[in-house]
Amino acid sequence: MSDPAAANPCRGERREAEPSAAFDALRELKDRGYNVLVDMTAVDYLSQGREPRFEVVYRLMKLDPLSGGDKGRVELHVKAPEGAPVLRSCSSLWPIADWLEREVWDMFGIGFVDRPKIKRLLMYEEFQGHPLRKDYPIAKRQPLIGPASGERPDNPSFNAMRPSVTYE
Repeated sequence: MSDPAAANPCRGERREAEPSAAFDALRELKDRGYNVLVDMTAVDYLSQGREPRFEVVYRLMKLDPLSGGDKGRVELHVKAPEGAPVLRSCSSLWPIADWLEREVWDMFGIGFVDRPKIKRLLMYEEFQGHPLRKDYPIAKRQPLIGPASGERPDNPSFNAMRPSVTYE
């Protein structure tokens, strides 16, 4: 039986790395031609009882700059314990990682050693918790955002419906 990944380079292969070796593994993959960080996400294994609880997944692609063709893909899975950050940022290898690392922090609470003041990307700064964690309480009420007076400023982020055109 043939290897499906060999027949379809877009499917790719799966690799694993220890947290302490993840950055070096990513740099080696970049040196081997994986020039695009397609995605970075995390998985929470709380309900399965796995230790460490989290796994960060980096999805990389070899993009041929001349043809635009996909020359292969690989996923690098790195276990990440809950609590203190253990992973290094890979934004020096792929600048897009800045956004993807912020998303992983925002949704799962997984931090990066060399990014101590990482900011939220999808949720507002006052949001409490990380909504894609398995232990996030679904019915949790979040703090309201806006001025203390309760007045809505002329700002579209408050979704205030105001007619901008008057009709006679």
